[in-house]
Amino acid sequence: MTRRQLLQYLTKHLDLPLLAGMGLLMTISLLTLYSASDQNFGRVLAQGANIAVALTLMWIIANMPLHVLMRIAVPVYVFGLLLLVGVALFGEISHGARRWLNIGVATIQPSELMKIGVPLMMAWYFEKYEASLTMKNYLIAAILLLLPVGLIARQPDLGTAILISASGFYVLFLAGLSWKVIAGMAVSAVASAPVAWSLLHDYQRHRIEMLLDPSQDALGKGYHTIQGMIAVGSGGLIGKGYLSGTQTHLDFLPERTTDFIFAVYSEEFGLVGNLILLAIYLFVIGRGFVITANASNYFTRLMAGSITLTLATYAFVNMGMVSGILPVVGVPLPLVSYGGTSMVTLLVGLGMLMSIHTHQKLVKT
Repeated sequence: MTRRQLLQYLTKHLDLPLLAGMGLLMTISLLTLYSASDQNFGRVLAQGANIAVALTLMWIIANMPLHVLMRIAVPVYVFGLLLLVGVALFGEISHGARRWLNIGVATIQPSELMKIGVPLMMAWYFEKYEASLTMKNYLIAAILLLLPVGLIARQPDLGTAILISASGFYVLFLAGLSWKVIAGMAVSAVASAPVAWSLLHDYQRHRIEMLLDPSQDALGKGYHTIQGMIAVGSGGLIGKGYLSGTQTHLDFLPERTTDFIFAVYSEEFGLVGNLILLAIYLFVIGRGFVITANASNYFTRLMAGSITLTLATYAFVNMGMVSGILPVVGVPLPLVSYGGTSMVTLLVGLGMLMSIHTHQKLVKT
């Protein structure tokens, strides 16, 4: 096999425009992480290793025929649900939350698996009943969504529960859920807000209170929000310059390599840098919508649309919480924040997008 043939084989099922946008975001990740970690090259290498593992899994998924994705939908969902039950019964407690499960060779966070498992299962279910969808089908799909979300919210892990709820809702919406039902759900959500408030943990209520007025506890619960807003605002038009962010390097900014890495980037590259970052995200999201529009069947349209909209939600929620317009819920900036688990989850989803784009025909099972 010649080099050209090898390259063609390796890229046969990769979407090059999508890969280019992802590459730009991951380059920004490594550059910003180097600054955020006080020029800790070891942390950058660790993120590089995370990216390498995630890209390998993305390539495997991208080369996976669509009928295989359909076949694994139920096993992945059931396996993930069993793991969540295992977390509830035997999970390890860390920082007041029970989110991790020790399986002997490693400690895993099963909720991450459900970011892919839930929309995959719901898309499979709607594909099965596409010809005769009734309200009963939407109710069953909603139950498929609420089961894992309830277990994750119980851990508690509000950020992940919100993201999985969003990914499942997008499948319901794309499957044709009536606007009247959506409006009814919105009214019900508003009406039940007092009950929901009483069910929240103290730290979750504090986060919402801090969104309204972070200055009431500037050195405690509101510290993250205030420092994030200061960092974003102090970047000005063109930023303070690479490696020159004062909020970052004087250690005012918390969680600066993970949830608040956007604040580091904003301080050093300013409004111009933020507009470039937003343009890259919009390009990736736009490419996802193009793939969704060209998807060959119901299952692939639902999956592609959900993956794309969930990526957009990741970016919006992270930027919103760092900028002080949303509560701090622990959502990473997609493909930029440090961390292996979120990188793998996102690239597996993007690998599915590439598979949907390059495998045009679905073999019915």
